[in-house]
Amino acid sequence: MRKENNNSGYFFVYYKNNLSVIFLSKSCLLLFMFCFFQGLEINYSFSSELFFTFPKNYLMRTKYLLTVLVFILFQNNMEAQNKTGYKVIKTFHIASPGGWDYIAVNNNKVYVSHGTQVNILDENTGDSAGVIPNTTGVHGVAFDNKAGHGFTSNGRLNNVTVFDLKTNTIITQIPTTGDNPDAIMYEPFTKTIITNNGSGKNLSFIDPEKNMVIHTVELDGKPEEGVSDGKGKLFVNLEDKSEIAVVDLKTFKVIARWPLAPGEGPSGLAIDTKTNRLFSTCSDSKLLMVMDDTNGKIIAQLPMGEGVDGAAFDESKKIIFAPAGRSGTIAAYKETSANKFENMGTILTKPGARTIVIDKNTGALFLPTAEFEPADPKNPNARRKMIPGTFQVLKVANY
Repeated sequence: MRKENNNSGYFFVYYKNNLSVIFLSKSCLLLFMFCFFQGLEINYSFSSELFFTFPKNYLMRTKYLLTVLVFILFQNNMEAQNKTGYKVIKTFHIASPGGWDYIAVNNNKVYVSHGTQVNILDENTGDSAGVIPNTTGVHGVAFDNKAGHGFTSNGRLNNVTVFDLKTNTIITQIPTTGDNPDAIMYEPFTKTIITNNGSGKNLSFIDPEKNMVIHTVELDGKPEEGVSDGKGKLFVNLEDKSEIAVVDLKTFKVIARWPLAPGEGPSGLAIDTKTNRLFSTCSDSKLLMVMDDTNGKIIAQLPMGEGVDGAAFDESKKIIFAPAGRSGTIAAYKETSANKFENMGTILTKPGARTIVIDKNTGALFLPTAEFEPADPKNPNARRKMIPGTFQVLKVANY
C-alpha cells in the first residue's frame, strides 16, 4: 500500500481482483487513466468522500470517467474560490462509540454531544478535560457561567442534566415539559435555559437557580435551533413547517410565524443583532435564507451544500458559515451590509461534519464527524456506516 496526502484530497483506486488499495495524489492522473482503460473496477474519492464505481462496459466507463473529471475540476474550483483562508488545522480524535449532534464551546473547552455522554476537550490541544455521563440521546450543551453550571439536553431521557463547570460533577436532572429536548441555549433576557423539545413541539424555560421549569411555550411545530435578540424576542426554526416562530419573552407567547419559502426544512439558525438579520439553514432546499427579524421579510437566499444541520456567525468578521455534512464543505458568506452578501467560497471539511460552533473569542470553528465505510455502489444514496472508533472533532480556522 502506498499513500500520498495533499491539502486538497486524494484518489483512491481499488483493484478488486487482488484486493489491494493504492492512494495517489491528484497529479498522478496517468495511473488513474491506465486503471480506467484496463477495465478495473475503481472507487474514486476526494475530501468530500464521493465514491464512483466503474463498470466494465466501455460506454458506461466513459460516462463515469467524464463525471469524475467534472468533480475533479469542481473540487479544484472550490479550493481556488475559498476566499476565507479557513481550513482544517487540527483533528481531535475521540475513541468512544456513539453518534453526535450539537457541539458547544465555553471557556476554552469544547463540549461534544456523543451518544450517552458529553466529551469535554481542551480546544487547543484536544486533550480530554472530562466526561459528563448518563446523558442518553444528548443533543446539546448550554452554560450559565454566572452560576457556574452547564446543562445538557438528553433527548431519550426527556430531561436536562445540570453539572458543575469546574468539577464536571452532576448536580441534578430536570424533567422537561416536552419529549425529546433537542437544541438548548442560555437566553440572556430572561436569564433562563431553554430546551427546544422536538417531539413535544414546545419550549421549556428552566430557571437555572431553582433548577426547575418555570414556563412552557407551545409552538405547533417541531423546533430546531433558536436564537435570541437579547431584547425580549426569541426566534425558533420550525423544521416541519418551514417557518420561524417569534416568541415574546415578556409574555411567553408566540406572536408571529414567518414563512421561510423557498427555504424548506430549517435546522441551523444564527443572528446578527446589529443588522437585525436571521440566518436560517434550510437543508431540504439547500438554501441559506436571510430574514429581517423585525418583520419576517426574506432578504436573500444563498446556495449552500447538502446535509446542513447548523449555522454559525462571526460577529467581528461578519461571516456566516453553513456546514454541509453530505458535501463535506462549509459555505461561507460575508455580510457586507444588511442587504448584501458576498460569496466567500467553500471551505473543505469532511463528510458528516454537519453541525458547527464558533469560539467568539478566537473565531475558530469546531465540527464533529467520523470516518465512514465506502458507499454501496448498488445503493449510493444509502446512509454510510460510521467506522467504529473514528469519531473526531475538526478545528477549522484561518490562522
